[in-house]
Amino acid sequence: MTVKEITTCLEQWSPLAYAEEFDNVGLLVGTYDQHVDGVLVAHDALESVVDEAIAEGCNLIICFHPIIFQGLKKITNKTYVERAVSKAIKHDIALYAIHTALDVQLDGVNKGLADALGLEQRRVLLPQKGSLLKLSTYVPQEYLPSVQEALFKAGAGALGLYDQCSFVSDGIGGFRPLDGSNPFVGNSGERHFESEMQLQVVLPKHVKAAVLAALEQSHPYETVAYELSVLENVRNDLGMGCIGSLKTAVEENIFLTTIKDIVGTPSIRHSKLLNKKIERVALLGGSGSFATQAVIAQGADVFVTADLKYHDFYKAEQQLILVDVGHFESEQFTKKIIVEFLSKNFPNFAFISSKTETNPVHYF
Repeated sequence: MTVKEITTCLEQWSPLAYAEEFDNVGLLVGTYDQHVDGVLVAHDALESVVDEAIAEGCNLIICFHPIIFQGLKKITNKTYVERAVSKAIKHDIALYAIHTALDVQLDGVNKGLADALGLEQRRVLLPQKGSLLKLSTYVPQEYLPSVQEALFKAGAGALGLYDQCSFVSDGIGGFRPLDGSNPFVGNSGERHFESEMQLQVVLPKHVKAAVLAALEQSHPYETVAYELSVLENVRNDLGMGCIGSLKTAVEENIFLTTIKDIVGTPSIRHSKLLNKKIERVALLGGSGSFATQAVIAQGADVFVTADLKYHDFYKAEQQLILVDVGHFESEQFTKKIIVEFLSKNFPNFAFISSKTETNPVHYF
C-alpha cells in the first residue's frame, strides 16, 4: 500500500478539515505516493520512536502529536525535534500526525477513557462551530434531478440523521454570452433569459472540494454560478470533549481512585471535594481548562482533563470537581484506538503499537 491509501482511510474517520486552525496535522515528512512496508502508531514521533520504526521495519509513523508544530527554520540536530525529523528523512520514514482532527471525534481521543469508565449516553461536550456550509446554485429545471444526485453522491445534503436534504425554488436567470464563449443556451452577444431552479444544499466542510467538483461536472452551463456560506448550525457529533453518565453514581473518593487506576498515575490533582456522589462525567483529553464553564453549564459532577493551572481550579466554583490526571495520561488510549481502526479497515496488514515511552513527565 501507499501512504495515501492509509491516510485517506484515516481521514474518512477524522477529516483534517476539522483540526484546530493552530494545529499542524497531516503528512509532515515523506510523500503520499511512498510505498509502505510497515506502520508504527505512536503518541509522539520522538527520535527513539523513529529508532523503533527502523528496528521494526516500518517506514510510516502515524503519531498523535505533530513533532513539527511551529515550523523548522533549520535542521542541525540540536533539538529533539530536529533529531527526530533528520533521522526520519535519512531512513526514508514518513511521519503523519492526526492530533486535533481526532480530538473532535466522539469516538476519538476520549473514547478509551469513556469506555473504561463505562460512560453511557455520551455526546460531544463542545460542538464545533463552522463545520457546516450551505451551497446555493442555479440550474435549468430539466437538469435539477441530475445535479441534485451528483451533489448528494459527493456528500452534500446530509444533516444529522437525514440525507438528500435540499431546498428548491424557481425563478428566471439572465445572462449575455460574450465573444469566445460557448453557451449551453442562448446566442453570443444576445441577452438570454432562462427558467431556472435555485438549489440549496448543506454540506460538511470536509467534502467541499468534492461537492464543487461534482457541481462543475454535472451542471450543463459553461460557467456555473454558486454561493458558499458558513452556517451557524453545529454538528452535535463533532467537537471537543465528551460528556456522559455513569451507570451508577459513586462516592467522590471511589471515583478519584478509579480514575487514578485507569490512567495509571501515582497521583492526580483535583479541586475541593463537595461531598456528593458522582454520576455526570465530562472528559477532555489534553489541555481542557477552556471548557470548564461549558462543563458547569451542562451539569457535570466532575470534569477530567489535564494541564490545569493554579487559578484554573478556582473555576470549579464549588459546583463540580476539576480533576487533572496529566496530559499524556488523559490521551494515552489514542494509540490503541488508531491501531484498532486501521486494523479493522486493513485486516491483512500489520499495524504496530509503539512500545516506546514518550511521556516527558515523571513522578518521584
